Amino acid sequence: MASIFQGVGAATSLSSSTSIDTKKFHFCSRRSRSERKASFVVVRSGGAKVENRIGGRAEQLVTNAVAAKADTPTAATVSKPGHELLLFEALREGLEEEMERDARVCVMGEDVGHYGGSYKVTRGLAEKYGDLRVLDTPIAENSFTGMGIGAAMMGLRPIIEGMNMGFLLLAFNQISNNCGMLHYTSGGQFKIPVVIRGPGGVGRQLGAEHSQRLESYFQSIPGIQMVACSTPYNAKGLMKAAIRSDNPVILFEHVLLYNLKERIPDEEYVLNLEEAEMVRPGEHVTILTYSRMRYHVMQAAKTLVNKGYDPEVIDIRSLKPFDLYTIGNSIKKTHRVLIVEECMRTGGIGASLTAAITENFHDYLDAPIVCLSSQDVPTPYAGTLEEWTVVQPPQIVAAVEQLCR
Repeated sequence: MASIFQGVGAATSLSSSTSIDTKKFHFCSRRSRSERKASFVVVRSGGAKVENRIGGRAEQLVTNAVAAKADTPTAATVSKPGHELLLFEALREGLEEEMERDARVCVMGEDVGHYGGSYKVTRGLAEKYGDLRVLDTPIAENSFTGMGIGAAMMGLRPIIEGMNMGFLLLAFNQISNNCGMLHYTSGGQFKIPVVIRGPGGVGRQLGAEHSQRLESYFQSIPGIQMVACSTPYNAKGLMKAAIRSDNPVILFEHVLLYNLKERIPDEEYVLNLEEAEMVRPGEHVTILTYSRMRYHVMQAAKTLVNKGYDPEVIDIRSLKPFDLYTIGNSIKKTHRVLIVEECMRTGGIGASLTAAITENFHDYLDAPIVCLSSQDVPTPYAGTLEEWTVVQPPQIVAAVEQLCR
């Protein structure tokens, strides 16, 4: 235990793997604190219907949370291979498989133990693996983030959960000065195989402080990889890949997508942390997006197809580094680019992506790059105002029509 706390507040960046005897490291067990209320949006198979388990005004908003898709017949669903999981269950399945595979993998954060996490991603893990590997922490993000980074330096593979991504701003020093840099500043003596994950995004009337999109904050930190999941399939695959990576990885999860349901394979799979996903092939325009906006884009794509356009939709998934191979091949085909993000316009992922495309593929563009982002304002609590601050499908349709004139 002492050796772990000697490393508190320290971390690494890009490195390789070493083994360690986990019996040497023990965490003090403690009782899980009493509950904080969690809210869920339930999205039935394929994103077709949305219910609000909690009730209240948020129910008026969730119809725009994800794109509506046609319900598949029950008989056809049953006949398909694999098993259906909600996105938060897919995250848990990936985490549990890695904890079973590697005894160095552990979890820490607020209410991650017997309460199961604020969105139930760690439910049941404390009972199965004990308080030594599923550690409930005090409400002190800087402390337990530093502890996790120190544990990673000593050979463990921690998953640090922020109850809300906005809370991780309290640990910005640990994430930037320690987690991202210590592999370099130690001359390669240390590495940080740590995963930092948690819910974020807009859409549940959580107010400005709990509706943060921190991609723009963390993207400039050297030595850190960033990925964003958008489906149960890629949530599990990215979780497993992030845990196995010897680099520090921040996994962004959107609060409105946790109850999105999808059928995933029974066989084990691990995704590439640096690879984008081709969601819809097309010819007329390349639409680059990620996380919740993937569903707004696909909703807009239906309208665009009816109007005679053929958009190509790419979920970039890897926010740092960008998969410029996939993005570049698409641009060489369509010659037009629309970026759709929920991040802020100033200094956001879209701004970085615009710069990367301009530097690498300018000669292939037949029109200026268009970027649709959230407004540079604190997210309002009022539902109607909150909805106005983020990109909606009609704006995407209008942007494509303008690009393809």
